[in-house]
Amino acid sequence: MASLHNTFVGISSPNPFWLASAPPTDREVNVERAFAAGWGGVVWKTLGIDPPVVNVNGPRYGFWRGDNQRVQGFNNIELISDRPIGTNLEEIARIKSRWPDRAVVVSVMFPLEEEQWARWLPEIAATGADGIELNLGCPHGMSERGMGAAMGQAPQLVEAVTRMAKAHTRLPVIVKLTPNVTDITWSAVAAKAGGADAVSLINTVNSLISVDLDTMAPVPSIDGKGTHGGYCGPAVKPIALHMLAEIGRHPTLAGLPVSGIGGVTSWRDAAEFLALGAGNVQVCTAAMLYGFRIIEDLAEGLEMWMDEKGYATLADLQGRALPNVCDWNCLNLNYVTKAEIDANRCIGCGRCFIACEDTSHQAIEKVSATGLYQVKAADCVGCNLCVAVCPVPDCISMAPMREGTDPRTGQVINSIPRSWREHPANPLALCHAMEREKE
Repeated sequence: MASLHNTFVGISSPNPFWLASAPPTDREVNVERAFAAGWGGVVWKTLGIDPPVVNVNGPRYGFWRGDNQRVQGFNNIELISDRPIGTNLEEIARIKSRWPDRAVVVSVMFPLEEEQWARWLPEIAATGADGIELNLGCPHGMSERGMGAAMGQAPQLVEAVTRMAKAHTRLPVIVKLTPNVTDITWSAVAAKAGGADAVSLINTVNSLISVDLDTMAPVPSIDGKGTHGGYCGPAVKPIALHMLAEIGRHPTLAGLPVSGIGGVTSWRDAAEFLALGAGNVQVCTAAMLYGFRIIEDLAEGLEMWMDEKGYATLADLQGRALPNVCDWNCLNLNYVTKAEIDANRCIGCGRCFIACEDTSHQAIEKVSATGLYQVKAADCVGCNLCVAVCPVPDCISMAPMREGTDPRTGQVINSIPRSWREHPANPLALCHAMEREKE
């Protein structure tokens, strides 16, 4: 059987699934239940100091639901822990003593005042905790106090606070990055320059989830008013994967460990994060929506898939997809695919025809004799919009063409002229030359 044992910046856990810093890791009773269910580790909900944090006592969450009413996006306006830091530290010590084989990392958010870091980081280490995570990503409430994303959006502050933390603890320091930036690599480079042992990403995305058109207030609403919050859940996974890959491809960030966060709901999601270079994954929204027992499906599913694919350890999988992430200019513009509709599966609903006719390339036509639809190969550009709108699984597929040639007509389609393809100014030629040099 494949081994799910995970070691991340020297922190050992029985599997790569950690609960992210959030309501599920706010207190001892929650973490106890999580570990009993089988989670490999937790990042304790962010600890702060004076002035005291006071959370709202009304709705803290807003939801964006898909057509099936499942929550796809989750917006929250909750702040960091509003419990005394001393109480949290006592509970962390008890948890770690009872679960020595599980990872316990403590998230912190302190102002850029060295005396606070000098005082509290040793006390955190005294609990037996395995590491520190710097919350430089919270986009609401705390950012208005000059912390959270207010620090994370300024690379010079990211470096300064990381350096300050490293000066006052021997524990591994993980810097949690905000996605609310132009380029995530700027923050990651700054964290590395400050001595970070790893980064974690992404924190939540700044958002307004919706507006109640009866009260004309944002949702969630507190006494008729609403505010921006942090967006998470399955909907942010594509953003997280992109930012993870950008760090993995950056020349000066090679080897920097990354804890992947953002929409992990299934074992497949976790496998994708690991394949793009993450050392482990953190989960929040899925646990809040479905409970701690989802860890059984996550761990069992990942283990079975690794067995099937022949990956004995997580290291065998980690980063396998990164070499296939490239800039647009390095894509092979001679590679051609065409849509094909399986007449035996087609139900004649016409959704593919409408989508292609109105908004794409008019490459689908109705067959009058059968009432079904077929692709006009000469007009199809392979965009695969029809695949997205078709309600029948596997009815429409994308078939690769040989060397850009339509086998039905023998016509060369979407091919780049040789003179342009081999011209030194062609970015594609440059990319291919760089690849040859690597080989």
